[in-house]
Amino acid sequence: MKENKENYLDRIPCRTSRFRWSQDEEGFVTIHIEHRGFFDRVAQNLFDRPRVSHVDLDAFGSVLWLNMDGKKTVGELADVIENHFGEKAHPLYERLIVFMQMLARQEFITWRKE
Repeated sequence: MKENKENYLDRIPCRTSRFRWSQDEEGFVTIHIEHRGFFDRVAQNLFDRPRVSHVDLDAFGSVLWLNMDGKKTVGELADVIENHFGEKAHPLYERLIVFMQMLARQEFITWRKE
């Protein structure tokens, strides 16, 4: 079995182009999820489900999202968060890694291959 020794902090997240997003005047980010599949249309018609869902990121997530440029590593993004929020960001790495895993699970981000 091959052991993966990749350091999570060296990974590079990239926002996917699959979702639209916007930023309000206060700097908060909202990700817009358009539901276009067959079952989505059925749910929209039968259960009055919305055609577009909106995911509002908090201050931490918004700063992170705006700084994910496909070039910065997770470690560099951690530095950005710490510089912006200071002690309020702690426990920094635990929060950051869980948040990045959530973004990846929802396919809001992918990981750039080196």
